[in-house]
Amino acid sequence: MPKARTFPTLYDELKKVSISFLSKYGYLKLNHRQRGIITWSRNGEKTGSVSITVNTNSNSPYLELDYKYNEIPINYSVPLVFSPSNIGKGVVWYFICPRTGRRCRKLYLADNYFFHRLAFKGCLYEKQTYSKPNRKLDRQFSKLFAPDNAYEKIYSKHFKKQYNGKPTKRYLKLLKEID
Repeated sequence: MPKARTFPTLYDELKKVSISFLSKYGYLKLNHRQRGIITWSRNGEKTGSVSITVNTNSNSPYLELDYKYNEIPINYSVPLVFSPSNIGKGVVWYFICPRTGRRCRKLYLADNYFFHRLAFKGCLYEKQTYSKPNRKLDRQFSKLFAPDNAYEKIYSKHFKKQYNGKPTKRYLKLLKEID
């Protein structure tokens, strides 16, 4: 009798909350409290939402999550910490995972709660599920589409072509890929 197939949970498909999202929408200002709703959708159809409250006023800043999972209301808070930026401007924020206690910048929703990726067993990234021939094909086709991807990056919204009057190394590398 053959082995039963296993279909791992993919991190790429899970709902996630990231520090970069919170920062982009102004939730992580020092001495600030803000509420909002994060909504996820796929193909124009709403797949989930979570109400968030970010409080950076107190001595122990936190992110409060309030949502329903399988019609069960869930409400808990995730501690936030920050450290000074390595370039001396501002701070870098992190979540403290409620299950593992690790510092992280993304929390994933699997098994009812948002946790660090290492808190879940049997989860993989999509690339990790590819077979050896598929990985080889992926490498081949990525070379084929490299000029198109480079062109998209160069003409993206905030791409810097020059710094201090000189072309950036990244810009020169992408131009080389296009040629």
